[in-house]
Amino acid sequence: MATMIALPRPPFFMILFLIVLLPSPCRSADPDPLQDFCVANLNASISVNGFPCKPVSEVKSDDFFFDGLSKEGNTTNIFGSKATGANVLAFPGLNTLGLSMNRVDFAPGGVNPPHTHPRATEAGVIIEGKLLVGFVTTANVLHSKVLEAGEMFVIPRGLVHFQLNVGEGKAVSLTAFNSQLPGAVILPFTLFDSTPPIPNDVLTKAFQVDENVINDIKSKFAS
Repeated sequence: MATMIALPRPPFFMILFLIVLLPSPCRSADPDPLQDFCVANLNASISVNGFPCKPVSEVKSDDFFFDGLSKEGNTTNIFGSKATGANVLAFPGLNTLGLSMNRVDFAPGGVNPPHTHPRATEAGVIIEGKLLVGFVTTANVLHSKVLEAGEMFVIPRGLVHFQLNVGEGKAVSLTAFNSQLPGAVILPFTLFDSTPPIPNDVLTKAFQVDENVINDIKSKFAS
């Protein structure tokens, strides 16, 4: 008969760590709701992490429907792209539900410039056209691929990423976030059009260029 080998029992504190401290893999980035819905009162005078609920007596069916993503975005700008957000600011019915969406339209050659979403992971699908989609890890490794209609991508929370229209015509993508308000840090504007501006001494040393180059870049993003 084979001898049974008893495996050592894991330490109590390791079990406690796994149970209590490790996050659930299916947990959203936002807190779970405690009621059926909490339509955002965007005009409330109090400030909380999120938005207070509109009184139930004032909730209407229209609070739970949004047609903004059915409309093509205006891509006549320096990047040739337009992101239309379906987050809690535009769609109050999303309040406390831990999700939101974007539609991004691209002109030929348009780019959704390098940016991050500090509060959410992003998953997207190409609806039309052909996009080069990529993100950079904290180890400074680029992961990228050209995607066509029907193909999907995922961007881990907080990582710098971009999309570039590499097709011959327009392109459209739809993205979903596990936050009602994922936020967006768009690097060109963050670095070169902040208020007040980042000192040129910081930028010249960071990018190893002279001040004339920094001023030229800033002039392209001036508000």
